[in-house]
Amino acid sequence: MVYIRQIDLNMLIKKKSYFLFGARSTGKSFWIKQNVSPDRTLYINLLSTEHYLRLFENPSLLEGLVEESKRSTIVIDEIQRIPALLNEVHRLIENKGHKFLLTGSSARALKRNHANMLGGRASLINFYPLSFSEIPDFNLSRYLTFGGLPRIYLSDEPLLELGSYLTTYIEQEIKLEANIRNLAPFHRFLKSAALNNAELISYANISSDAAVPASTVKEYYSVLEDSLIGYALEPWVESKKRKAIQTSKFYFFDTGVCHSILGIEHLERSSNLWGKSFEQFILMELKSYLSYRQKRKSICFWRSVNKQEVDFIVADDVAIEVKSTKRVSKMHFSGLEALKEENKIKTFYLISEDPIQRIENKFIHVVHWKNFLENLWSDKII
Repeated sequence: MVYIRQIDLNMLIKKKSYFLFGARSTGKSFWIKQNVSPDRTLYINLLSTEHYLRLFENPSLLEGLVEESKRSTIVIDEIQRIPALLNEVHRLIENKGHKFLLTGSSARALKRNHANMLGGRASLINFYPLSFSEIPDFNLSRYLTFGGLPRIYLSDEPLLELGSYLTTYIEQEIKLEANIRNLAPFHRFLKSAALNNAELISYANISSDAAVPASTVKEYYSVLEDSLIGYALEPWVESKKRKAIQTSKFYFFDTGVCHSILGIEHLERSSNLWGKSFEQFILMELKSYLSYRQKRKSICFWRSVNKQEVDFIVADDVAIEVKSTKRVSKMHFSGLEALKEENKIKTFYLISEDPIQRIENKFIHVVHWKNFLENLWSDKII
């Protein structure tokens, strides 16, 4: 089955060059081959030994390959394997007007080598696991349990596939990328980070659990972010009436990967883990939408020192509280009510599994998650 993704690469690269970054197995390469015209595209895969060795030894060979192909668009897959190649890409964009699509599954090597990020000549798109809008007959329970990596969502053996992904990608590739010689402390950290998914980051607590210094915990979190395995969500600190905390949260990029780290095979509908996974799912939908629509808007969360909280705030415009309940009640509105008093946010949503949609307190839109996502991907929310 071929999923139709919410990003038209053909249309984008007619205008300019792009970096397309996403964790491995999100489907970048497959979608490029499906979506970009092969008769107008030179495809260079740096996972290919032949391409890698030739260009690693002599990056200037790129120009010859491009000129010989007579193609107007050049795709370079896994660009982080040869950061020096970006200098040649920069020159070919600047002097020859070529359009490039540069994919990567890690930004760490580019950062470490102070790579040329093309000075604004290429825009960034983040590529994510499958979204609600890309899956016909979407099954919420299956998605929350096993995540949205294409080959895993389709698999008859998703648990085995997730275990394989965890071993071959997170363990082996992150060990190589981050130069981690001893995986045991990283394993302990990874499990502790997964247990604290969608929670405030506590370097001290995770340091204690993983038996490594807090400085090492911070470095490990940066490894996860650079490898696109997770994202830090920054706090919204614009509130005046209630002092906001300034600690970040951390979310893994995929619910199934997070559960595989913890060895979880089933999700109970009434469990706290279901609620955290539901919240994580909504965040990744928001991130996917903003990336694919090329909307440069931030996502933050808000929590006061008195523990009043709203899950997501998008660009100071939209506040979103996520509850997995099937019956919304007044107690669920407290965070949105407190935030409303700041007079900064325009629109307020409470997303849940409650089928009865309505407006509460004259400003809170109580919306079923499915309707919210349909409206989001129809460009009616943000």
